[in-house]
Amino acid sequence: MSYKPGQTVPTSGIYRVKHDHYHASEHEVTAMRGEPFPPCRNCGKGITYVLVKAANHLSEHPSLK
Repeated sequence: MSYKPGQTVPTSGIYRVKHDHYHASEHEVTAMRGEPFPPCRNCGKGITYVLVKAANHLSEHPSLK
C-alpha cells in the first residue's frame, strides 16, 4: 500500500519515497506513527511513501521506559 503527503503515518518504520523521476531518485526515510507524511519541497504532493520495514520507536516499545 502507498501513502501520499498529508496522510497520517499508520506504522512507524522505514518508508521508500518515490518522487517524480525527473526530480529525484527513490530513497528511504524513517517515519513515526501518527505524524503526517510531508510533501516534497520540489514535487509537492506528487510523491508516494511505501512501507519497507516496520519498526517500533523506542517510546512505543512495551519493554522500554
